[in-house]
Amino acid sequence: MNYEPFMEMALEQAESALSTGEFPVGCVIVHGEDLLVTGSRTGTAGGTVNEIDHAEMVALRRLADLDETIDKNKTTLFCTLEPCLMCFAAILLSGIGKIVYAYEDVMGGGTTCDLTRLTPLYEKCRIPVVPNILREKSLGLFKVYFENPDNIYWKESLLARYTLNL
Repeated sequence: MNYEPFMEMALEQAESALSTGEFPVGCVIVHGEDLLVTGSRTGTAGGTVNEIDHAEMVALRRLADLDETIDKNKTTLFCTLEPCLMCFAAILLSGIGKIVYAYEDVMGGGTTCDLTRLTPLYEKCRIPVVPNILREKSLGLFKVYFENPDNIYWKESLLARYTLNL
């Protein structure tokens, strides 16, 4: 599978989020070569931050709402930022077959968790993770976000400092 076209779709979702002042994370879930659902981050622009509507959670919710019967083990989730711990757990429990991400989340990425040290629900979960697909394009969006003084979400955070120093 060529990952880049699907990551480009996730990047379009991230660009859409960025254009409205949201944190630039986009996500798509595909089955084989077929796009199933998309999602982008919401709840970071404005005065009240919402830590629930991550791009992956939006896409997973849309996947759950599909009327189709889909073998989720044959799906791939593409996201522009490494999934956080919340999203990683939801991806595992949803039965997604593979994760592909663009840019590493040095502050909150969950894909390197040692699942064997967790409770029985997670300890036997195994999922292939493919990092760094179109990393530079995603990094560029995060630089634009963090360089804008109007964007206060994760301002001065480890992720912001890491991103701006690359």
